[in-house]
Amino acid sequence: MEVLSPLVIRVLNHLIQGESWAQTRLIAHSGAQLLIDSGIFVLRLGIDERGLFHVGDKALQADVSITLPSDLPARFLFNRDTLFSSVKLGGSADIAESLAFVLRNLRWDSEADLAQLVGDIPARRLARFGQILAAAIQDAVGRVTKNFSEYAVEEAGMLALNRDVTAFGSAVSCLQDDVARLEKRISKL
Repeated sequence: MEVLSPLVIRVLNHLIQGESWAQTRLIAHSGAQLLIDSGIFVLRLGIDERGLFHVGDKALQADVSITLPSDLPARFLFNRDTLFSSVKLGGSADIAESLAFVLRNLRWDSEADLAQLVGDIPARRLARFGQILAAAIQDAVGRVTKNFSEYAVEEAGMLALNRDVTAFGSAVSCLQDDVARLEKRISKL
């Protein structure tokens, strides 16, 4: 996915340049090589002397490898809290810790970027509208997911309820005990 590299680098560098602490933290690791593997694409990045990313050198060994979960898009949209805990980091612990801290704490000031294009007041209104729209979409998807799971369990019988599985397990255990007692009685006869 060579096509994604410039886009990802441009986005990450834009976010890092908006946060001076991030750039300062990454400067300490200039020259480091990173390998990001999502299963679908592999991305090689390097950190330059300004604390920004550039296309990584394929000939060099990666100092840090980052393995992303296969359900990354879903986690990003619906459960960001578990996103970073599901990412696997390998290699230099110092670089990996700094990189994880930077990526976890980067925030995009979309309102400031919009203000450069359309002005302050429209940018504020568009940003607020975007937040409301994102919350509504997330809520709607959550409700659809809940309704589908209820349908799958209650209406279609595709899945079993926990209480039904527990009751079935108890019934099987009881039957095993009854059979064991019956076998003992038969063996005594």
